[in-house]
Amino acid sequence: MTGTLFEAAGVDDGIPRPLADRLRPQTLEQVVGQDHLLTGEGPIARMAAQRRPGSVILWGPPGTGKTTIARLLAGSVDMEFVQLSAVFSGVADLRKAFDQARARRGDGRGTLLFVDEIHRFNRAQQDGFLPVVEDGTIVLIGATTENPSFELNPALLSRCQVLVLRRHDDQALEALLTRAEALMDAPLPLTGDGRLTLKAMADGDGRYLLNLAEELYRLAPPSPLEPSELAEALQRRAPIYDKGQESHYNLISALHKSLRGSDCDAALYWLARMLAGGEDPLFIARRLVRFASEDIGLADPEALHQALAAKAAYDFIGSPEGELALAQAVLYLGTAPKSNAAYVAMKQAQKAARGTGSLSPPMHILNAPTGMMKDLGYGKGYAYDHDQEDGFSGQNYFPDDMPRQQFYQPVERGFEREVGKRLAYWNRIRDRRAGEDE
Repeated sequence: MTGTLFEAAGVDDGIPRPLADRLRPQTLEQVVGQDHLLTGEGPIARMAAQRRPGSVILWGPPGTGKTTIARLLAGSVDMEFVQLSAVFSGVADLRKAFDQARARRGDGRGTLLFVDEIHRFNRAQQDGFLPVVEDGTIVLIGATTENPSFELNPALLSRCQVLVLRRHDDQALEALLTRAEALMDAPLPLTGDGRLTLKAMADGDGRYLLNLAEELYRLAPPSPLEPSELAEALQRRAPIYDKGQESHYNLISALHKSLRGSDCDAALYWLARMLAGGEDPLFIARRLVRFASEDIGLADPEALHQALAAKAAYDFIGSPEGELALAQAVLYLGTAPKSNAAYVAMKQAQKAARGTGSLSPPMHILNAPTGMMKDLGYGKGYAYDHDQEDGFSGQNYFPDDMPRQQFYQPVERGFEREVGKRLAYWNRIRDRRAGEDE
């Protein structure tokens, strides 16, 4: 079944159709930007060549060809193409599709069921696919813009191959524009820089790019548009960014790792991307505070102050001016010496605490607020550090039944270099006094 979606819906061919639909590929070879799936030994190419399609989940950004690939795969293997949207369909629609597929199967024809936004189905609805996928009643092609690992049931994932569609790069977008110009028999009314700007506005979405191109043809400006003129003629959409989904976590991870790698320029870019996508600046500020302790720590104690000050400044000023305080904190954290010694020390201390149970502190550091407790030995032998000549007693503060451990290992960077010298000095005194007590 290789007709357009309009033809499948019974729309008369004489009715004007969007440019994106008129340019919809008629063969898998015409799909741009997904050669890793559709050519050579790519998984979709193999299914088509062997005429043995398997159930798959197509995961990728909007406008990368998920629906088109599913439709063309069904046509290449002579299967009935049935399309549902998880946004508009329910259990009754699924049952109807399954019953029709069983009847079709009895007549010797297979069914490829394409489910758009499959992650929108709840757990019970997703489980409903399991028996009909297992017994071959349908070949399921699910499409999603969200990470299947988080959004789809493990049982359904185990029965489907996950194929990742790539965001359209410049070459793929240029191929789409060239096809549009050939179909319209006219060049796009853009200068060279205007053409680059149009592709940037599409943000990797081929369908959106063609919609923009169609709008330009409709406007028919008297002369080719420069970038500034293009921005006035077309309303640019916001970058794809869902604060509740995977892109939210991907970008904050990119910011964190850029800071850890001391690449302040890349960190500023990811900060700008998140702010442009509508991220809550206070969420970013919280991550910066976390980073200051987790990845810098005592290598630069001022880092935590800078992160907290940025949060306070944003609270006080608000957007957009307060965002500069976040940028200042990003620059400080990105250029600060790095150490995760405090993070590692705390993890090791927590592990030791879980493993040693409820050991009591040694008697000499217990308070003795009552006479009975003093008689029992609470506080006996405690050495007051300030009374020592060097302000350090060297006593043991671990439980008596627990060997002394060193969780904190300062690095030879920034302020922690000085901290390491102090610890080494105190260790020498502790060892000396331990020897004197023997």
